[in-house]
Amino acid sequence: MVYLFLANGFEEVEALCPLDLLRRAGVEVTTVGVGGSDMITGSHGIRVQADLPDTMFRDARPDMVILPGGMPGAGNLDASPVVEQALRAAYRSGGYLAAICAAPMVLGHKGYLKGKTAICFPGFEGELTGASIASSRVVRDGRIITAAGMGVALEFGLELVSVLKGDEAAAALRRSVLAD
Repeated sequence: MVYLFLANGFEEVEALCPLDLLRRAGVEVTTVGVGGSDMITGSHGIRVQADLPDTMFRDARPDMVILPGGMPGAGNLDASPVVEQALRAAYRSGGYLAAICAAPMVLGHKGYLKGKTAICFPGFEGELTGASIASSRVVRDGRIITAAGMGVALEFGLELVSVLKGDEAAAALRRSVLAD
């Protein structure tokens, strides 16, 4: 199962664009509201109902955990013990960790970027502890996928599709949404 965590103050496009692309590709994604609620408000006042509150998260072997950026959303993700538990469970079981914009800082703070190449929103590079900073807009280094920000949310989502469903599925989806 793939989980996309939403915390108050998340960047709406960075969450909803990849979510939409993954579901179009047939990937089952569950959105999880951080902070004990399933109603989460984005950084631009858009309210989203998550599939479940974090108090109901129980998966010990997630295939992927996705963290959208935005502030203060990324900080709220970083402070969440449930997000930390999900990241640990996914990584230990061979799953992927994906973060965009400010959210790669969560991966940096928790030690997942040591020896990895990553990217984030400009100004957050110092939070990517142990990482080499890439110049690419979307970076996959092993089981870690990071992206620079809202402007690359489509690219980020297509990379997630490629990881989970293969390059051909991502290319077909790219064509179907006129991203070429």
